[in-house]
Amino acid sequence: MVTQSAQQRRELERQAYDAFMAACPSRMLLERIGDKWVGLVLSALTDGPLRYGELRRHIAGVSQKMLTQTLRNLESDGLVTRTVTAEVPVRVDYELTPLGRSLRDVLAQVKQWAEEHIPEILESRERHASRTG
Repeated sequence: MVTQSAQQRRELERQAYDAFMAACPSRMLLERIGDKWVGLVLSALTDGPLRYGELRRHIAGVSQKMLTQTLRNLESDGLVTRTVTAEVPVRVDYELTPLGRSLRDVLAQVKQWAEEHIPEILESRERHASRTG
């Protein structure tokens, strides 16, 4: 029997992940990072830590419930850290982890693409609606 180090086992597991397989855990991650609020929260935290209220003001349209849920999920996934400072009132800051910063860069490119190409997408939708409507 060949003994493997923990790093070798993790590498073999990583190679075995295939998002096209129904049971692959990477599907859950793709679903999570595909959420619009996740991308907006990661983008909002680009320049450094923010408090909850600052995030909520920065991200127009996000409800308190969705922002709280998104932040908890990102913290659980190791993409965001939550730091509580004993002040009056208590101060809670959210900040990207190194893993979160690596994802933020990828999602920033998708956000930029969306902003650049939305006129073409809207035009295509209009053409499609006029053909099928």
